[in-house]
Amino acid sequence: MLDIKALKIALEQLETEKKISHEKVVDAVEKSLAAAYQKEYGKRGQLVRCNIDFETGETRFEQVKVVVDETTVRILNEGEDETTPEPVVAEGEELLPRFNEERHMFLTDAKLFKKNAELGEEIIFPLDDKDDFGRIAAQTAKQVIVQKLREAERESIVGEFTDKQNTIVSGVVQRIERGTVFIDLGRTTAILPFEEQITSERLRPGERVKTFLFSIEEGFRGLSIRLSRTHPKFLIELFKNESAEIAQGVVEIVAVAREPGSRSKIAVKSNDERVDPIGACVGQRGVRVSAITDELSGEKIDVIEWSPDARRFIATALSPAKALSIELNEEEKKAVVTVSRDEQSLAIGKGGQNVRLAAKLTGWKIDIISGGETIAEANEEGMFTDNQIVNETVAEEVSEVLEALNVTEVEAPKNSEIEASTEVAVEEVTENVEADKLEVADEAKN
Repeated sequence: MLDIKALKIALEQLETEKKISHEKVVDAVEKSLAAAYQKEYGKRGQLVRCNIDFETGETRFEQVKVVVDETTVRILNEGEDETTPEPVVAEGEELLPRFNEERHMFLTDAKLFKKNAELGEEIIFPLDDKDDFGRIAAQTAKQVIVQKLREAERESIVGEFTDKQNTIVSGVVQRIERGTVFIDLGRTTAILPFEEQITSERLRPGERVKTFLFSIEEGFRGLSIRLSRTHPKFLIELFKNESAEIAQGVVEIVAVAREPGSRSKIAVKSNDERVDPIGACVGQRGVRVSAITDELSGEKIDVIEWSPDARRFIATALSPAKALSIELNEEEKKAVVTVSRDEQSLAIGKGGQNVRLAAKLTGWKIDIISGGETIAEANEEGMFTDNQIVNETVAEEVSEVLEALNVTEVEAPKNSEIEASTEVAVEEVTENVEADKLEVADEAKN
């Protein structure tokens, strides 16, 4: 006999504290007791059912037989028993279950116990109580309750952290084993794999750290919660925490490219023309983006405005370098970007980082080429050739004047500042030419 009082208390606690229904636990206890009885006293193939009387604490066991006929079961051939391998049937044919007298009863026999018995109906036969089963029953009930507690706790944890998936969670570093960091999240422990860590930072036991929860899996070894500090979405969530405009959807982060711990680029757009998307991310005096940089161990973040125009988007993504021209190959998703020679290294970036991040951000393969000699280089040589400084619209006129004066090159005035643009250079040459024209005219009059 079960200690029904103790069982009732346990059931109430499970229902109140763990939100497990009374019926669910009772059903599990009864099934476990039936399985234990069948194992101890039953026969092969026997179906045993248990019912607990919560008034008296008694447990009643029953044998269940299902009413069948020749169309619902397969009669065993001579010399065949339960251990005989099942016959092979053709594809599409149904293999009927073997008849077992411990769980089946033919309709004609069933009507001896119940006159109106029908196919598929259950015929119940009481089983004898066993004096020594009380200890087994109590132990079985305890095991079931403990198991249900564990299942409820696991389901509760899964439910809680499933709701937190793809968000930032905060925890304390518990231990580090072979590069994997174990982080205590309160109700459970999660792992921060080596490949999800920022390589430049060193976490220590007892340190509180923010991470991105990107995976929850239930496997053979139990619940596995995986965290990351390198995930692109981690950066997005950090901006959501810092910027109300992003959290509310007024400003949207369209794309992210990260090299964790070193540098990132994010493309943003505003869904409200009154709101500056870059300002919403950077914050007053850069306070918002600085807070995120500090959280990511000094990771520099470039915030650029997204554009549906591919050329403009690519040009902006390459900032701080300035593109002179961009040629697109739509089929190959390839862009050839021309920059001035003195900005080529800036466009490519240290170790190719700038162009690599820009390509990842835009989704285009980007090649950087130089646009020829720069104005600064020409200034160092002390002269300008027509190829370097003359605008195409005035090139022909200037060339004629220079040819008339038998001038092949024009020296730049010493110690003068020369603006690094074609328009300014052309203006200076034109002024010199006009002065020479006047001198030629005066000489002709004389």
